[in-house]
Formats: sequence, structure tokens, C-alpha cells
Amino acid sequence: MNDSSPTDTASAGDQDILAALDAALASRRNGDPERSYTASLYAGGIPAITAKVAEEAQEVIEAANEDDDTHLVHEVADLWFHCMVLLQARGLDAGAVQNELARRFGVSGHQEKAARADHGSA
Repeated sequence: MNDSSPTDTASAGDQDILAALDAALASRRNGDPERSYTASLYAGGIPAITAKVAEEAQEVIEAANEDDDTHLVHEVADLWFHCMVLLQARGLDAGAVQNELARRFGVSGHQEKAARADHGSA
């Protein structure tokens, strides 16, 4: 996961780490798959990226069943990273997900799910 350079590395204290990561991921889209892990994911296409998302999701589940919060946070970070690569591969970014979460904020989960079911996307 770590193929950053000093010019695109955001510090942990940055307010918008997701935007900084989006920019770094976008810069890897046409990178050399031999030199960049992220570029190798893009080169594998959606099937390779979704396989990594599935693998990381399973690791989150496993970590959630352990008594190690640090491990859980590490695995969730891996999952988010790979989901962000997937978004970038589809021409989207974390802002799209943030906007969707903002839209849902304050709406009952039951109401939101019912609204999705009414539109065929349950």
C-alpha cells in the first residue's frame, strides 16, 4: 500500500487526509505497475481491485473478532484505501462517498433503507 513520495504524502494531522489520498491515488493511475503497488492494482482492472477489497473486508471481520483495537484500525485503513482505489478506477473519489454520507446524516437508517428499496437499489 505504501508507494508514496514526499510530494504526495499527507501528514496524519492533515484536516482532509481523504482528499490528499485521492490526489495521490489519481497520480498513480498511469504509473508503472512494476514500481507502484497502486498502479499495479489499476493495471489489474476492476476484478483485481475488487478482489483486494474482498480480501481486506475479510481481514476487517477477523480483526473485529480479536481484542486488538490497533489491528482493527490498521485493517479498516487497508479496506478504506482499497475502496478508494476502486472509486478512483471508476472515476469517483472519496468526496462522492462523503456527500452520500452527508445526505444520509440525520435520516433514520430504517427510512434511508426503505427509500433505497423503493428505488430498486436495496
